[in-house]
Amino acid sequence: MTLSRPPKVETSIRRAAILFAGGPAPAANAVISTAANSFWRNDIPVVGIMYGYSRLVDFSAERGLVAGRDYINLDQQTLRRTRNSQGILIGTARTNPGRDVSHPSHLSDPERVAPLRAVYEALRSIGVDALISIGGDDTLKTANKFKLFQDQHAIGPRIPVVHLPKTIDNDYSGIDFTFGYFTAVDTLAEEIRNLLADAEANRAYFLTETMGRSAGWLAYGAAVAGEASLVISVEDITGKYRDTEEVVDPQSGERQTRHVMKVDEVVRRIVKTMRAREAEGKEFGVVVMAEGLAEYLPMSYLQGVARAEHGHIAISQLNLSRTFSKLIADEFHTQTGRKRKITGLQLGYEARCAKPHAFDVMLGSQLGVGGYRALVEEGLDGVMVSVSGQLDLNYVPFEKLIDPDSLVTMVRYVDPASDFQRLARFLETYVNE
Repeated sequence: MTLSRPPKVETSIRRAAILFAGGPAPAANAVISTAANSFWRNDIPVVGIMYGYSRLVDFSAERGLVAGRDYINLDQQTLRRTRNSQGILIGTARTNPGRDVSHPSHLSDPERVAPLRAVYEALRSIGVDALISIGGDDTLKTANKFKLFQDQHAIGPRIPVVHLPKTIDNDYSGIDFTFGYFTAVDTLAEEIRNLLADAEANRAYFLTETMGRSAGWLAYGAAVAGEASLVISVEDITGKYRDTEEVVDPQSGERQTRHVMKVDEVVRRIVKTMRAREAEGKEFGVVVMAEGLAEYLPMSYLQGVARAEHGHIAISQLNLSRTFSKLIADEFHTQTGRKRKITGLQLGYEARCAKPHAFDVMLGSQLGVGGYRALVEEGLDGVMVSVSGQLDLNYVPFEKLIDPDSLVTMVRYVDPASDFQRLARFLETYVNE
């Protein structure tokens, strides 16, 4: 039996759909292709929805969904040797059909749920009766809202939804590592090592800004593997590096208190590392900062910065690394009377579609198969597929990952007391704080 292919499973599912949303990640096609192939082996045809939810929210009976434009058939020819390929077979987008639903009571409002209804009707129009959602925490929120919408509205045959976690940031609750994380870390680490050689040759510094909006997993991983001089992420904005400020909510007009970083203290901490390195005879280095630190900047730094559809600051417009590189250069000159060239660089986009490493292909493949098994073999609805140990599958209900009142996902931060965090501190330039 160990060399036998699993037998076909009786199921009511007649056509499945796979949808990818949010930022790209290495091994995306391993997830898509293995999920689709699993369905095909059980004689269930699969369609890939093009460009996330963007085509579904605009659905109308008059317009309809067009094969080749709005979706493609993920058949054996389309999937041929795609598991290790780069990019995303079905594209992606950040369109958010649940953007107006931020509380369970909103599910009763026809206007707020209209985009979710359009998604349902669009899928049903092409005979889809099961959905695999692949994406980050915002896409998980959307999958949960789509499930809750169906729970509350008896509009026709149910479309069970299973979510597969994706983010190179690796900040997902419910799973140890997300596919693409290790490939992204290695890609960024190689760039940091290249910059380190450049910095040494020129007696200079690079301040690199990596992706990682909510947590520091990517920044820490890249710093450890790239031999960076110092890494700072959102988890480090505590104690003397943390402050508060009063702001006015633009919608309610109410005054609120938000936590912010003490920029001057963070700048001085980086300069302290530079001076410690000089004492060791090293007039160069690379400092890694997570982009999520931008969310902790005082409002004086955020004037005029736009927000994306999910409400996040448009970090790419802010250029955190360039802002801090000037502040650090000025502080270094103030303390020493000498100048040191510090160049700010944003890293990250080049890692999102890098050629996936074997582990990410293996992890992504198991998640793809897990999506099929959750829907067909287990008959589940409203779960996230997870793996643990030696890629053992398990299924986490949405309600364990999402706050039932705010409908917001729970971020998994780097624990400041964890051995992973201590590893980064042990390996970087030692500074007595």
